[in-house]
Amino acid sequence: MLGSIAQRKGRFGSARKTYSEEMSELDFSQLDRIAERWVGRTAERSAARDPLAAAQNVTLRVDRSAERALRKGHPWLFADGIRDQSHDGRAGDFAVIFDRRRNFLALGLYDPESPIRVRILHHGKPTPVDAAFFARRVQGLAELRAKLFADDAGTNAYRLINGENEGMPGLVADRYANTLVVKLYTTAWLPHLRHVVRPLSRLTGAQRVVLRWSRGATRALNSLGESELPGELPGELPDELPDELADGVLLGGLALDGPVLFWENGLRFECDPCRGQKTGFFLDQRDNRARVEALAGGKDVLNTFAYTGGFSLYAARGGAKSVVSLDASAPALQAAQRNFEHNRAIPGVAGVHHETLRADAFRSLAELAAAGRDFDLVVVDPPSFASRQGEVERALGAYASLTRLALGVLRPGGDLIFASCSARITSDDFFACLHAAARRAGRPLREIERTAHPADHPVGFEQGAYLKCIFAKVP
Repeated sequence: MLGSIAQRKGRFGSARKTYSEEMSELDFSQLDRIAERWVGRTAERSAARDPLAAAQNVTLRVDRSAERALRKGHPWLFADGIRDQSHDGRAGDFAVIFDRRRNFLALGLYDPESPIRVRILHHGKPTPVDAAFFARRVQGLAELRAKLFADDAGTNAYRLINGENEGMPGLVADRYANTLVVKLYTTAWLPHLRHVVRPLSRLTGAQRVVLRWSRGATRALNSLGESELPGELPGELPDELPDELADGVLLGGLALDGPVLFWENGLRFECDPCRGQKTGFFLDQRDNRARVEALAGGKDVLNTFAYTGGFSLYAARGGAKSVVSLDASAPALQAAQRNFEHNRAIPGVAGVHHETLRADAFRSLAELAAAGRDFDLVVVDPPSFASRQGEVERALGAYASLTRLALGVLRPGGDLIFASCSARITSDDFFACLHAAARRAGRPLREIERTAHPADHPVGFEQGAYLKCIFAKVP
C-alpha cells in the first residue's frame, strides 16, 4: 500500500519512486542534530531547576473540568487544569495525564511556555509513543489523502496533516506538488519532528521539506534562543540552533530556485513556501474558489484581500468579463499577475481584463464607491481579525464595516461572498453580524449557501472550526 501512495500517476509526470527507493533520496540528518541539541540544551536547563526533569516523563493529575474534556477527546490540556505535577518539564517531554483517582487519561507533548500546557497525542489506554507510533499516524493520514484526491487529476496541492483535528496537535503539513511544508505551533515538536518528516516525505515522494513557524512558537523559540541557549554547550556558536530553525528553512531535499508551481482544479498557481502567508497559499478556500467560478460568468468581479489572486483566477476561467484584485501587498499582487500568466492558455483567462489594485481594502472600497465603480460579484476574504478573545468585538465591528463597504460597490442583484478564518468568531456570530450590517444598509442578504471546511481540513473539535463563508444575493 505504501508503494501505491508513492507511485500514483497523473498529469504531473511519471510514477514516483516506491517507498524503499525513496528512503535515501532526502537527507534529514539536520533534524537528528536539531533534536539532539534541543534535548541536550533543554535537559541541562531543566536539570538545573529539577534533577528529575532530565530523566522522567512529566506526570500530571488534572481537575474535574479538565478530566471531563479529556474524556471527550479534547486535544488540549490547559495549565490551569493541572492539580499536581511530578516535576518541571522540558518542551517536547511526554506528559502522562491521570485523573483524580490516578487512572490513565491521556498522553501528549509538554510545553512549559504555553498556556496549552499539553497537546494530546493519545487518549484512552496507555500505549507506547515512539518513532513507530508517529510513522503509523502519518501513514494513516497520507493514505487518507491519497484516497481523497485519487480521482482528482487536476490537483496536487492539499493539506496532509491538519493538526489537532487529526491527532497531531500543533503541527500541520501541506503539499505543493513535490514540496512539503511543515508548520509548527509549538516548540514541543522539535525532539520528535524527524519521526514525522521522514515517513511523510517517503510516502509522498517529496523532493524537499520546508519548516514554518507560527508567530507564537517563533516568540517562544526566539526567547529561548536569546535567554537560555547561547553558550550552554561548549564549542557551539551562540545562534547556531536558531539559524537552523529559522522560519522558512529547508529541512532536507533540493534547494528552491524560485516559486513552487502546483495545480489546483486544473489551474496553475505559484507560491512561496518559505515566506508566503500560512504555508504559502490558502488551500482551505479551494472549494469556495470553485463556487465563485460557477457564479462569475459574464460578470464584473472584485476580489478584496486578493493575496495572490486565487478567487480572481477562478472567476476569470469561469467567464468573468473583468476582474479586479485588491490587496495591500505589492508582492502578492505581482504573484497574482504571474498566476494569470501561468494560465493564459485558458480562453477565459486570456480574454478577461484583469486589474490589480494595491490599497487598504477599507479605504479603497469607500473610494471605489465614491468614484461610482460597481461590480456584479464581490469577494471579501480578510485575514483573521481576532487572534485573542479580547479582539472578538473589534473583529465583528470590522466585519460589519466591510459588509457595508462591499454593498456600496455591489450592483443590485449582485453576489456577495464573504469569509472569516477566525476560530474566535463563531459561525452564528459571524453570519448574524453580516445580516445585521446588511439590514442597516437597507440591502438584506438572501442566502444561497453557507460553507465551512473542505475535506482535507477536517474538524475534530469545537475550536478547530475556523473557516466559514456565506454566498448571498443582494437586492
